[in-house]
Order: sequence, then structure tokens, then C-alpha cells
Amino acid sequence: MSPKESISRYKASFYIKKMTYENNERVIKVVKELGSLDEIKTKSNGQDPIEWVQQYVSEINENGMNGKEVIFVEFWPFSTIDHHETCFNGGYLFLQKFYNELAFERVCKDISSRYLFDYDLNSILSRHVYARSLYPLSKLSTFDESQKLIESPNFNLYELCHSLNVISKESDYIQNSLYKNSVESYVRNTSTLFYDFTNFYFEIDEKHGLNQYGIPKEQSVNPIVQLGLLMDGNGVPLAFCINPGNTNERITQKPLVKKIVKEFNASKFVICTDAGLASQANRMFKSFSNRAFITTQSIKQMPSQIKDWILDKTGWRILGSNIQFDLRMIEETEHSKTVFFKERNITINGADQRLIVTFSIKLRNQQRSERTKEINNAMDLIINEHKTFKTSQIDYKRFVRVKNLTNTDEICENTEFFINDELVKKESAYDGYIGISTNLLDPEAKEIIKVITRRSEVKEIFRTMKAEFELNPVCQSKDERIRAHFTTCFISLAILRMLESKLDFSNTSTEISGEIREMNYLRDVRNGYIPLFKKSDVIDGLSKNFGFRIDNRIVTLSAIEKLKMPPEDE
Repeated sequence: MSPKESISRYKASFYIKKMTYENNERVIKVVKELGSLDEIKTKSNGQDPIEWVQQYVSEINENGMNGKEVIFVEFWPFSTIDHHETCFNGGYLFLQKFYNELAFERVCKDISSRYLFDYDLNSILSRHVYARSLYPLSKLSTFDESQKLIESPNFNLYELCHSLNVISKESDYIQNSLYKNSVESYVRNTSTLFYDFTNFYFEIDEKHGLNQYGIPKEQSVNPIVQLGLLMDGNGVPLAFCINPGNTNERITQKPLVKKIVKEFNASKFVICTDAGLASQANRMFKSFSNRAFITTQSIKQMPSQIKDWILDKTGWRILGSNIQFDLRMIEETEHSKTVFFKERNITINGADQRLIVTFSIKLRNQQRSERTKEINNAMDLIINEHKTFKTSQIDYKRFVRVKNLTNTDEICENTEFFINDELVKKESAYDGYIGISTNLLDPEAKEIIKVITRRSEVKEIFRTMKAEFELNPVCQSKDERIRAHFTTCFISLAILRMLESKLDFSNTSTEISGEIREMNYLRDVRNGYIPLFKKSDVIDGLSKNFGFRIDNRIVTLSAIEKLKMPPEDE
């Protein structure tokens, strides 16, 4: 930059000019007006105006050489915007940083070498992953929304759709590569694994392929597909499996564990599941070699002598102490967040196991509150005289008891509906209790309890998939498209969970995706990108951890170029 003096008939004015290149032609443009000679004299505080101008321009040039370039952006109210001044999202650059660290460019090159297509698979896969966090929509919308990223896509809609077939075939390879590459830049805790299972429904009525009629987790009568997810001890997805909707959930776990042992070279680990997935066959399988299990145990299904021991109010301890408590004598306000426990050894089908039972006043009050809501719903059902309805063991309708009245052997014409107080009392007796079964005999109870409480993180991932990723209903119908769809969701989930770890789990994946979704910029083709979002602790934390800032007053074009995806041939 250099100063420029313009002398007119009435006054002398000073400007800063800069030489740039536009369309491969050298252009000299004015970047800032400093003012008239009289205005410069006021600013210089007695210094010679010409010297002040030269010194001011020298300071600007020196700052530019030190990476502190001053950018002058002027907006004229009488000029209209042009086609290049568009709003773009830049928050995805944080996702892209992790995506590149996981070496997906190399993974995509390996996959591409096995096929005959010539499109950029890495560019397409990355847009699939970003879209799950930013714009969880259809594939057509994914292509349209990709145009709103700072980096324009270099593929068309046909290539995006065709890539789903390839991603589906290479799903296992992608999962395996994600794990192996993540170990190089991220600590993966595979000593403890968490497994859970859920299902997603379709908007179609006919079953075929993976979408079959089964028992849905939600109130849906449509075909479903089942997803089993294995998560490492840090809460990062490790592997997943897709099964038809009519598959028994208890048999979905073993193939995935075998996959971990064979492909991930992990042999010594503890698997944590809930009671619904802890069949005897699964427990025996997880007891082989160096494997072990920790699972929730249904107290209601235990033998009567064990249930009597559990419901006995005496003999309870708190973590880190040997003092015994009587639950009838504790002060509820003082111990509102305390976890009490007792333990013993048991034998189930000839196998020695360790039973740990916990009791929490907080959990008891929560379960009582939920049951009160269910009873109120059941009362509304009775008042509104719904004569026919289906029920299940987890539905509030289970509290409605039906009694048929008749004086003769004729067909019953009178039916009475009322609340099943006996069932309410029976369920209330177990409020606040959690049973834990394991074949680990050495660790202290507090370590096992700590592990079992982290099962909620798998539930949180499923909530993220269904809510933030908008996976219900599934908008795919072909099996290969379904597998590809969940593969891209799996990658996006893994990256978000790693981002959570980067921020020391101070923010959830939902909060992180929400913040980066709002990181939009106004592009000035000559100068850079101007932020249009509100700064937050999440953005500040991501910037500090990743070593680059895109929350400055203006982000230069050169700074953005350094963060862009490297070209395919590099």
C-alpha cells in the first residue's frame, strides 16, 4: 500500500492505494480515504501532515508483513449487491478439520481404486457428513445445501446419488478405517464398550428388504429397520450394524462383537448393555477369553429370596465407605443425590456372577413422577370411555383394568374400566432401585456403578440421530441406500463426539452442531468473509483447540484458502 494525494481546485485530499490483480490484470484501487489536508492536520496533533500520512501507511504495511494486515471494506448505500456477495456457512470447517485428521482422503482414494467411476468420492462423502450435522435433509437438499458452504462442491446430483451404492458396499471398511486412523490423533478407550439397540421407521406401508414389521421403540405401525451401535469408553461410536426390523435384538450383539475382535484387533474389553440385550447366550459369549460384561439386571425377574434381600431396608452402604445405612432412617434432603448400594454373589444358570443393587432418592422421585403422569393419562382414557385399546408393559394403558360384568352366561354387555391399584403398588415397590450384574469380581463397586451410569450416553446418541439428524422417518427405501445413509450418520456422530471431547465435554453434540450451523458469512470477493453470527463459548473453545480463528471481524481469503479441502490430485 502507498499514499496518494489528490489536489483539486479547493482542497487537497489523501488516500491509501493498493495494487491488486483481478482477472489476471493489475489494478490499482483506493482502499481508504484519509481525509482532507485540514482533517489530517487535526489527526496529526502538530506533526507534519505529509509525514503523518507516510508513517500511517508504513504502519499498515508493517502490520501486513507481520500477519496483522488491516483490511478496509467500504459499503456504498447507492450500490446494489452483485452475484458474488452471497451468504455462506463456514462452521463446517471445524468438522472438516477433524475429517481430514481421520485421513478420509486416503480412505476414499483406496475405495476409488477398486471402482471405475471418476468423480471425487472424498468431496461427496465429506458433504454427506457435514450435511448430517448442518442440514439433515434429503439427498437432493444435501446437494443444494452444499452450495451454501464456502467451498463449492465439484460433483453433480447424479454422482452424489451413485456414491451411496459405493459407500454402502464399503461400510465395514470405512468403519474400520475410522477407528484405526482416529487412534493416531485421538485416544480411544476400548477397555470398556457400550452396546445398545434401537429402530427407525419408514414412511412406506409395504415391507421389503431391511424394512420389516417389528416391535417399534416408538408409536409407529410402519415397517422398521434396526440399528445396533457399539460405543467406546469415551462415548465415541466404534461400530454399528443394520438388521431387518423383525430381527430379535438379542442376536444382533454377538456378530458386532466378533467384528470388533477380528477387524479392530481388540480382544480384552468389558461390554456394558441393558437387561433387554443380556441373554444368557450373550453373557456366556462375553465371558470368553479376556472379555467381560456389565449389564442392568431386571429386579422383578429375580428369585423371591433375592428380591427380599434387595427390598430389605438395612445393609446399604455409600460409595467409599463401609458404614451401613437403614433406608428408613436416612434424611432425604441430605441424601437427595446420594447413591446407596449393596452387593452379593449369585449363580444364574450355573454361572457365577456378581449382583450390585443401587438405590437413589432422586431416581425414586423421578420414577414416581413419571408414573403419576401415566396414571393421569390412564384416567383420561377411562373418562373418555375408550372401549377398545391395545396395551403393552411399557404403555400407560397397562394401568387400566377391564372387568366384564354379566348375570348370566350370555354375551357380556357391560364392561367396567378402572385403575389397577394392585399393579401400581407392585411397581412402586421397586422405585429407585437398579440391578447390575457382572462377571467382574475384582473391581470395587463404585467402578462398576460408574460404568453402568454412562449407558445414558448411548441413549443420547440415539436421541441425536433421531432428533438432530432427523432420521425418523427413514427417507430411503433401497437396502444399499439405507446402509450408506447410516454410514454417513455414523461418521458425523463420531466427529461430533470427538469435538465434544476437544471441549472437555462442556457442551453436547447438539449444542455444537447448533452453533456451527449458525456460522454464516458474507463474502466480499476482494477482501474475505465477514461473520454474520453471534460469538459464543462453543466457537471460542473450538477456535482455541483447533489453532485457527474464523470468528475475526473479517476472515481473509488467504486464511480461508489454508483451511479448504486439498485438491484430489494432491
